[in-house]
Amino acid sequence: MKKFMDKDFLLHSQTAKELYHNHAAKMPIFDYHCHINPQEIAEDKRFENIAQIWLYGDHYKWRAMRANGVDEKYCTGNATDWEKFEKWAETVPYTLRNPLFHWTHLELKKFFGIEKILGPATAKEIWDECNAKLQLPEFSARGIIRMANVHTICTTDDPIDSLEYHQQIKASGFDVAVLPAWRPDKAMAVENVKTYNDYLDKLSTSANMKIATFADLMAALDNRHQFFHDNGCRLSDHGIETFIAEDYTQSKIEQIFAKCRSGAFLSLEEILKFKSCMLYEFGIMDHSRGWTQQFHFGVLRNNSTRLFRKLGADVGFDSIGDFEIGKPLARFLDRLDSNNKLAKTILYNINPRDNELIGTMIGNFQDGSVPGKMQFGSGWWFLDQKDGMEKQINALSNLGLLSRFVGMLTDSRSFLSYTRHEYFRRTLCNILGNDVENGEIPNDMELLGQMVENICFNNAKSYFNFESLP
Repeated sequence: MKKFMDKDFLLHSQTAKELYHNHAAKMPIFDYHCHINPQEIAEDKRFENIAQIWLYGDHYKWRAMRANGVDEKYCTGNATDWEKFEKWAETVPYTLRNPLFHWTHLELKKFFGIEKILGPATAKEIWDECNAKLQLPEFSARGIIRMANVHTICTTDDPIDSLEYHQQIKASGFDVAVLPAWRPDKAMAVENVKTYNDYLDKLSTSANMKIATFADLMAALDNRHQFFHDNGCRLSDHGIETFIAEDYTQSKIEQIFAKCRSGAFLSLEEILKFKSCMLYEFGIMDHSRGWTQQFHFGVLRNNSTRLFRKLGADVGFDSIGDFEIGKPLARFLDRLDSNNKLAKTILYNINPRDNELIGTMIGNFQDGSVPGKMQFGSGWWFLDQKDGMEKQINALSNLGLLSRFVGMLTDSRSFLSYTRHEYFRRTLCNILGNDVENGEIPNDMELLGQMVENICFNNAKSYFNFESLP
């Protein structure tokens, strides 16, 4: 019987062990999509206790706690940090076979050197030990990033953001690149006219120009896109339910925008046409400056009306959706490709039924200009676990080129989540190791070792081309 989470955790063959320990483990982390707050890096934030760095903003843990019968005050409420941690410790034993059990103990081991199992009996001991280490100089936000061997971080930023903290980080000489990523979801969210117009007023201030017409909107967004580019941004990210590629005319879009700006509500048809246009225009902008566009799609959000009204968005009440994906995705990509305006693209599905769909779709638009121009993104959110990663890797292997894959990202708000890269790397090496052991791929460690190193780091470094930054 193997010891839980020993050095060969998830590595079930000698080949897998060699690939991980000699190749994957040494590679730096290129975290090209996360939700870390750049202000915390700029200010080199210190955390008073493990609850602050572990439980604040972590809707994965909140969902598990709620499922375990824990009252909301211990999740997002006004309980003390210790009380919240204690309730999480009570929940952890019930997360067996949930990725949270692995993530929790990987983080305790990686950053704090703790190999005890978290539970009610060990909660106070682990609380004290973690809190003592968090007071050490190396456990600041920047210290943790260095400890995890991170090379590059891309945050998620709205077009109206000032990027002042990115500028501060760069000016400070921090040895890890921390770059913005353009997330313009609010700039196309016309379904709520009042909220949208309030946002446009803020965009107008940020771009220092009046927004009265659709042409004004495009000029303001292009102004901000250039500003992001000047501050090191080379990729966008879009969170959408599904792709939208309705037919529209320029005059119709101008009419819809004018109607919206006047405060009148839009029909569903008008909303879909406007969003179709905006997705296309964002794609044009990204292509014009040599960026990569990312699309996270398929989430059914804010399903509990009662708790959405009480707590707001992004607190753990989202689920996998079952939207139509294939036809609108093909139309959207083809619309850009037909005009030679299709930027490098990463697609992240959240419904595993769409794995093969995405695996085949990216092949339709590879054009030989860039290795792996069209990417099937890593297992995301509800698929960000061993089974989800394996299915994504297998689908990409069967239908595309796994060797050109740009690898893992954290998609997290926590500085301790860099262990998700380790989790992915171990899973990847185990799959390849099993193939070798089964005689399905050659036992060529030079070939396989280079492949692993490329997927873990080199492919992303080359693909995003941040080396071109001034």
